[in-house]
Amino acid sequence: MTTTGLGSLPGDDIREWTKVLLGAVDIPFLAELPARPYGDMLSRAVAVLTELAVDLQPAGWRLTGGSDPRASMDQRRARSVLAEDLDVLEELADGYTGPLKLQLTGPWTLAATVELPRGDKVLADHGARRDLAEALTLGLGDHVAEVRRRVPGAEVVVQVDEPGLPAVLAGAVPTASGWSKHRSVDGPGAVELLSLVTGAAPTVVHCCAARPPIEVFTKAGATGVAVDISLLTNPAWDQIAVAVEAGTTLYAGVVPTTGPLPNQEQAAAPLIRRWRELGLDPELLKKVVITPACGLAASPSVADARARLNLLRKITDVVAEAADNT
Repeated sequence: MTTTGLGSLPGDDIREWTKVLLGAVDIPFLAELPARPYGDMLSRAVAVLTELAVDLQPAGWRLTGGSDPRASMDQRRARSVLAEDLDVLEELADGYTGPLKLQLTGPWTLAATVELPRGDKVLADHGARRDLAEALTLGLGDHVAEVRRRVPGAEVVVQVDEPGLPAVLAGAVPTASGWSKHRSVDGPGAVELLSLVTGAAPTVVHCCAARPPIEVFTKAGATGVAVDISLLTNPAWDQIAVAVEAGTTLYAGVVPTTGPLPNQEQAAAPLIRRWRELGLDPELLKKVVITPACGLAASPSVADARARLNLLRKITDVVAEAADNT
């Protein structure tokens, strides 16, 4: 069994976190440190948008209507932060071989967050949201190629973060006026755009929701799905069971991001119980990747976040033992 984190971490020291992650988890990842300016998940996505210009307004990121050469100062700063992080990764991961995970905001969450030049969300414009998804796909391809160049031994895995997709599918994203909601997107439409970004590398789609659209993720080509075990409803578990039996890897978020730290038995218990209730193959349980419930940026301290990461491998021992005894 293997372990990893889901991207965000507290603090602002990318060098120290990179050292930690290269040893603390089985799938190290390029950390997002939102405590730094331009260190959050949206800024990371903006940094890879090499075909679209975006600027930062009080309400958030907004397309300017220009092409990349007219990128704003804020977009250039986001790219500079990413480049500096890659410099650190290249230095500290010298000689590293094995899986290495990158995180990027997905096209639907980005479309539901970034504004058009005229002020509404990109989600409101069918053509604009496709342009955004295509630009994200091109930028992600370049990003993956750059990481492979800098860390030649890396087996790159991409985590696409789609926390906003359930609201997009439900028609629950507010319009700019706040008086109404954007029209819902159907499943096939969601699959179409999401599938654009799943081709650069093996992709796990992350969504911490009670009913993450697992079927959309797998139809879009995701090889893995990352969820918060504590939130899942019974229908979501049914979809996960189908996906796992079809070969999709489950990234099981079992360690809470805040609050008291459970012991390994307490953290593993909900996953093991559900697995048995669903009658899933114990051998498939051994293939689950153990993670925190979500990103750890909300942890009260760096030491607390490290303790939660260090718990992961202890949990894998409990889960593996349970699989053997089932």
